[in-house]
Amino acid sequence: MKPIHLLAVTALATGASAGAQSFELGLTGGYANGLSGEAFIHSPNLIGPVGVKFGVSYARAADAIKDSSDLGAGTFASYKASGATESGTHTIVGLDATYGLGELAPGIDTTLYAGARYGMFRSTEDYGSNINATYSTNAFGVGGGVMVGYALTGNLSLVADLGADYFFNSTINQVNNTASGQTTASYATNDPNYGDISNRFVRPGIDFKARIGIKYVF
Repeated sequence: MKPIHLLAVTALATGASAGAQSFELGLTGGYANGLSGEAFIHSPNLIGPVGVKFGVSYARAADAIKDSSDLGAGTFASYKASGATESGTHTIVGLDATYGLGELAPGIDTTLYAGARYGMFRSTEDYGSNINATYSTNAFGVGGGVMVGYALTGNLSLVADLGADYFFNSTINQVNNTASGQTTASYATNDPNYGDISNRFVRPGIDFKARIGIKYVF
C-alpha cells in the first residue's frame, strides 16, 4: 500500500505546484457488493484534460460466505438454518488517471477514470459461543469508470460514479476459533485446497459499483 500512497501524494503535490490547479474533495455512497461509501481527492487537468484521483472505499458485504459451499461437514446454508451468521467487509484503495470530457451540457461535467486497485477483503462465519472462522485476503486489481457532476453552486456539485473493479486471486488466510483454541492456515493460489476455500469466501472478482454524493472544488 505504501507505494500507492506515495504515488498519490507525489501526483497531487505536483498538481499543487501548478499554481492555479484546483482540487476536488468528494464523498459518495451507494452499492458495491453491499452498502458502500468512498472518499476521494481529485486533481483534474494536470496535463491538459488528464488528472489523477486517489480514493478509499469501504463496503459491508451483502454476501460474505457462500451458502452452497461445503468443506466436508455440511453446507453453510444448513448451519445458517441453525442460527449461524455471516459478515464481511471490503476496503479498497484506488489510484486513477482521469480524463475530463468537459461540460457536456450546461452545469454537467463528465470524467473518465482508470487505474490500480488494492483490496482488503474479510469474511466471518459465526456459530455463537465464540466459535467462528474468519477468511481474509489482500489483492491487487484494476478498475475504471465514469463520474458525472452537476453543479449546485460555484464550488459544490452533485456527483454520480459508475464503474467496475477486477481483482486478481491472492493468498487466503484463515483463522478458526473453536472450543479447544485458535488455529490458523494460509492457502496460496497453487494450494490444492485453494479452490474450496476460495469458493466459500465471497469477495469481489469483478466489483460493480454505483454511488452518488457530493464534491467540493478548492
